[in-house]
Amino acid sequence: MAMSQDPSIPAPHRSLPPPRAGEGWGGGSATAGNADHRRTTALAIAGEIPDPEIPVLTIADLGVLRDARVDEHGAVEIDITPTYSGCPAMSMIALNIETALAEHGIAARVKLVLSPAWTTDWMTQSGRDRLREYGIAPPAPKASRRALFGMDEDIACPRCGSTSTEKLSEFGSTACKALWRCTACREPFDHFKCL
Repeated sequence: MAMSQDPSIPAPHRSLPPPRAGEGWGGGSATAGNADHRRTTALAIAGEIPDPEIPVLTIADLGVLRDARVDEHGAVEIDITPTYSGCPAMSMIALNIETALAEHGIAARVKLVLSPAWTTDWMTQSGRDRLREYGIAPPAPKASRRALFGMDEDIACPRCGSTSTEKLSEFGSTACKALWRCTACREPFDHFKCL
């Protein structure tokens, strides 16, 4: 008997393609066709991993998930880039990727890629929208030269939308966010720094 799923609960990996007949994930040589399929499937699975610090975002939304490759034995290597060097969430992200892929029978390793450096330009628009809905002011869609000099753009309050805001601290709940306050609704909020 099939169990019905609550549509309000995310079902990670629900729409992922299964391995092709005779292909398996556990080794053997990877032909070009099944290597592409493995790569695409591995990226889809890894892309659904939530960010440990901001669980409303996936690592794909955040732009941390960069690429994947399949070697001649069929093993997958996933590239991730930290939002800043020394980000404490990266080891948890790597473990979560390896675990999720292992649950699908995919042998994988995660590679930390530092160059090019991560930028908020890599965040998806849906990720920016989710941040705002969560109460965090997202970074501007494109980083400007003002960020190089520590100058802030007009930051809109994620609660009321007012741009009458002021920075309280360069650091918020995590190092990649700053603490701001709206002078219209008087509510404090985090702003994801533009890098």
